[in-house]
This record gives sequence, C-alpha cells and structure tokens, in this order.
Amino acid sequence: QVQLVESGGGLVQAGDSLRLSCTASGLTFSNYALGWFRQAPGKEREFVAAISRSGDKAYYRNWVKDRFTVSRLNAENTVNLQMNNLKPEDTAVYYCAADQTPFSDYVPINYDYTYWGQGTQVTVSA
Repeated sequence: QVQLVESGGGLVQAGDSLRLSCTASGLTFSNYALGWFRQAPGKEREFVAAISRSGDKAYYRNWVKDRFTVSRLNAENTVNLQMNNLKPEDTAVYYCAADQTPFSDYVPINYDYTYWGQGTQVTVSA
C-alpha cells in the first residue's frame, strides 16, 4: 500500500525553525511531484509549497516564500519542508502529498494530488 509518513512537527516559539519530513513507500518516488499543505482549526486546507519530480522546480505560496524551503531526496524517498522564522499564524496541521505525473518539471499547485499523508501538528507560540 502507498504510505506517506510525516514527522518533525512540534511546539516551538515564534522565530524558531522546524524541519518537516515526509517519507513515502509503496510507490516509485521519482514519478511523483510532491507538495505541502496546511490546515488550521476551522479553516480550509491551503497550499504551502510543491516541488517537481526532478527537484529542479519549486513553487511557494507568497506568504511563506522567503521563510520556507521545500526539497526532495529521491534516493531516500523523502521530501522535506524547512521552515524558518516561524510565526503564530503558521500554526496548523501540515500535510505532505504526492502527485503522479509524466512531466519531470511539473509543479502542481492545486489540490488534486494522488496520495496524502496523515499530517503533523505544528504549533508556534507567540
């Protein structure tokens, strides 16, 4: 079965950094673009960042572009989200997702991803 397992969430203070990781199994990792989404209580899921199959292209939501970095390690079936200078408004459950695509440089920014992880909680105190 396809599994996306996330780790790295936790409770931090404003201004701290956090590194989220997502490891996939049950799929050919290099065939998938990968994305990160988040959802705060009472709010809709929103796009954060995504990276292409090749790892050469990335796309960020404008409000995280200068603070967050997405990267992938295909040999380890892992996608990471490095989050710096965290703010209380970053508090949410963060989800990773995998999108099957034949295009090596395609960066999906919609919500129609093929597989989703279970999410990891990130809480940022003021």
